Formats: sequence, C-alpha cells, structure tokens
Amino acid sequence: MPRRSTKRYHHGDLRKALVEGALRLLETRSPAELSLRSVARLAGVSPNAPYRHFESKDALLAAVAEEGFRRLATVTAAAKGPPRKRLAQMGAAYVRFATENPRLYGLMFGPVLSGWERYEGLVAAGDASFAVVVEAVAAATNTDPKRASRDAILAWSAVHGYAMLAIDGHLGSCPAKELPPPEELVRIIDTR
Repeated sequence: MPRRSTKRYHHGDLRKALVEGALRLLETRSPAELSLRSVARLAGVSPNAPYRHFESKDALLAAVAEEGFRRLATVTAAAKGPPRKRLAQMGAAYVRFATENPRLYGLMFGPVLSGWERYEGLVAAGDASFAVVVEAVAAATNTDPKRASRDAILAWSAVHGYAMLAIDGHLGSCPAKELPPPEELVRIIDTR
C-alpha cells in the first residue's frame, strides 16, 4: 500500500516562519479567524509544531503584533527632511501603514489581544515605535523630552483617529474640501 506523502519539512527558523505565515493570513482574515493550525498548515509543519514556540494563539498574535510595531517603526522612521516636514511625513506613513494593513493594525491596537504586559517583546516593540514619534516631535518642536512625549501623544491620537476613520470607511462621507491630508494632522501640536 502506498504511503501518503505530506509536505512537511524542518524550518531553520520556525518561529519566524509562523509569524510570517500569520501575517500573510491577516491579509485575508481577521485576527479572530487565525488559528495555530492554519498557520502551521501554511508553514508546512505539523499542527503541533507551533506549540514549540507559542504556548497559545494569543502568544502567536502577540508575536505578530510585535512584528507589526517593528514594521510601523521602520516606515515612520524612514521619513526624511527638516524636522516639521519629517513629522508630517511620519503621520502620512502611519496612516498609509494602517490602511494598507487594516487587520494587522487592528490586532496591534484593537481588543483582540488583551494582557499586553505579559509579552515583553510586544511592549518593547510598541515602546520603540512610540519613541520614534517622540524623537520626531522633540526635533520638530524643539521642546524638552517630557513635553515632547505629551505632544507626541496628541499627534499620535490625531493620526490614529484619522487612520481608524479611514479604515472603517467613515472619511468617505466627508466632503473632500473639508478632509485634511494626514500630513496636516501634526498641526495639532501647534495649538499647545
């Protein structure tokens, strides 16, 4: 009797392959629809293999969100130019990242993943992503770090809100002449 052949193989970095697989699945599925089994299937490993790296689905989702924050920090930090222009470009890059990756962004900031503090890597990646914004705000406003952190929260809140409205389709009902481009959202720190 012929044996059934399954495509299973050893990964050099299974943890990374599983996170990348989950990121690919998030292109078409919500975080709630992901499972360790579906990610294992995509990676070509046994259904139990993910448990060598992730104790639960939440642990996998935390690793995916951590990677999301790394990617967000990369795209926002890539903004160049004079400090104010750079900050404006960062706001636009942030909105672009959110709207191009709505399910990943929803995982990063939504209610699916609770208990962030349990995942040190996720906390560190989130903090590092925010630090990029604080540094840019400090340079753009020429203020001390404490004030820059407060101003960064204001700017981030505006950009995050804009991104969420765009993702949820609520900006389409606004007349175009009233809709500011995301680059202009940094003006909120001018009113401080």
